[in-house]
Amino acid sequence: MGEVKKVVLAYSGGLDTSVIIPWLKENYGCEVVAMAADVGQGEELAPLKEKAIASGASKIYIEDIKEDFVKNYVFPMLKAGAVYEGKYLLGTSIARPVIAKKLVEVALAEGADAIAHGCTGKGNDQVRFELTAKALAPHLKVIAPWREWSLKSRDEEIDYAVAHGIPVPVTKAKPYSMDRNLWHISYEAGVLEDPAFEPQEDMFLLTVSPEKAPDTPEYVEIAFEAGEPTAVNGVAYGPVELVEKLNALAGKHGIGRVDLVENRLVGMKSRGVYETPGGTILTFAHRELEYLTLDRETMHYKELIAAKYAELVYYGLWFTPLREALDAFVAVTQKHVTGTVRLKLYKGNISVAGRTSPYSLYREDLATFGADAVYNQKDAEGFINLFGLPLKVQGLLKAAEEKKA
Repeated sequence: MGEVKKVVLAYSGGLDTSVIIPWLKENYGCEVVAMAADVGQGEELAPLKEKAIASGASKIYIEDIKEDFVKNYVFPMLKAGAVYEGKYLLGTSIARPVIAKKLVEVALAEGADAIAHGCTGKGNDQVRFELTAKALAPHLKVIAPWREWSLKSRDEEIDYAVAHGIPVPVTKAKPYSMDRNLWHISYEAGVLEDPAFEPQEDMFLLTVSPEKAPDTPEYVEIAFEAGEPTAVNGVAYGPVELVEKLNALAGKHGIGRVDLVENRLVGMKSRGVYETPGGTILTFAHRELEYLTLDRETMHYKELIAAKYAELVYYGLWFTPLREALDAFVAVTQKHVTGTVRLKLYKGNISVAGRTSPYSLYREDLATFGADAVYNQKDAEGFINLFGLPLKVQGLLKAAEEKKA
């Protein structure tokens, strides 16, 4: 399969990457170095070192990139307002470029010939990993076992793992595919492949069901500076701690669940179930502050940018000139997105309970329906006449044509 002496594998300890280590050694005869990126999986990381070595890896890197992930990937996406197809807050998508970047860095440090990943040939993640590698280290070979091996299903992977004495965290009875980071958890595969199937309550890890959430609403205040969240209830937090704080708070109130049939980049539809508790609160609060501080034309144009930004993230096009250019645009729009938003959390719902900003464009003396000395209502007549002039001309033309007929 080509001259490959050393491969660095993006390793999660899940079914795919557990099987890939012995498969690479058998089929490529190469050394395998595992690289696990800590983007907030929590307890999932604890057994990885022992497991990777037992599976045949020569060594494993466990890289803590949580701060980089939130500060330089999640928050820029949040400021852009990127939401894919109106529902998906891009939790898996936005983690891939930062993981792939670290994978490339380890491969270069190790002098490896190739990198490898456990993404399937049907998924989006293969594109995200490989486009990042092409942008940052185009000379590295990319090995994608799912596009090469004879294994056809997760059941066959499990059989392969059992035959090689590799413990895996799934069974044939419950073959969920789960991806977790600080921003969200995604669930796919198994019974979830039927879009008519309602997920069982015991599947969810970050949120309680709205029915079991507290019967009393809870209020939370989130402060932003230039579009970036900085404090919760008057207490300043770093990026990682802030997301963790809001994950716990929103999860307690059953906030952040999404069930979506989405359009994958590779052309098919797929069903995913997501939990993004803290991210849901932040997205909502940030939007409310923009309503207060952005002028109409900038805000409306930014909505177009947000949709394109979401596509770039979803398609794996993070390391591109267009994304950098959009970030420059977003940065200008966020200069005055500073202030505090107060939210009411109750049984899976968020409602705004107040917002303030030193850069607020809202003027009570202009908007009031009471008496004012600022707005001359007679000016509206001339505005309407000019604004409606094209319609008037069209109406006159239509009337003339009807008269001829």
